[in-house]
Amino acid sequence: MSGGTLIAGIGNVFLGDDGFGVETVRALSAHRLPDGVEVVDFGVRGVHLAYQLLDGYDTLVMVDATARGGEPGTLYLIEPDGSAGPGGAVLDGHHMSPDAVLALLDTLCAGTGTVPPRRTFVVGCEPASVEEGIGLSPPVAAAVPRAARMVLDLLRDETATPSPAALRRTP
Repeated sequence: MSGGTLIAGIGNVFLGDDGFGVETVRALSAHRLPDGVEVVDFGVRGVHLAYQLLDGYDTLVMVDATARGGEPGTLYLIEPDGSAGPGGAVLDGHHMSPDAVLALLDTLCAGTGTVPPRRTFVVGCEPASVEEGIGLSPPVAAAVPRAARMVLDLLRDETATPSPAALRRTP
């Protein structure tokens, strides 16, 4: 796919609330999405996500459990600044945070002429527990429909603002 939006569910369903991203993209499948939007459950396959981004997307929305110190079930909308931070890409396909995926993407794009997404967002949820076990805690499960709504609102806002490529095509 060239252009468009990729919504990536990230997480391990066998670690409790770490399955938040997977459950949220599952909830999104019940909604009619705009043309050019692809929703994929990447689970723990962060390396696959980085390689899929080489197909060229305008916007990336990663959905993941995100511990930031709030109450369990608190939602966060984060727009990473694009810096890889110290250490660069981590090549452990089963422990790739959104930051590590973006760092790997930067590494993969270097010298190939591939451009990373124009906009990147993380829709995160404060987990209650990421211990072994299947199923989300009650506050995180309650946050899934709100997170799906947040993603849908982002899509509406992104489609209301033409991408730089669309502006170039306008006569």
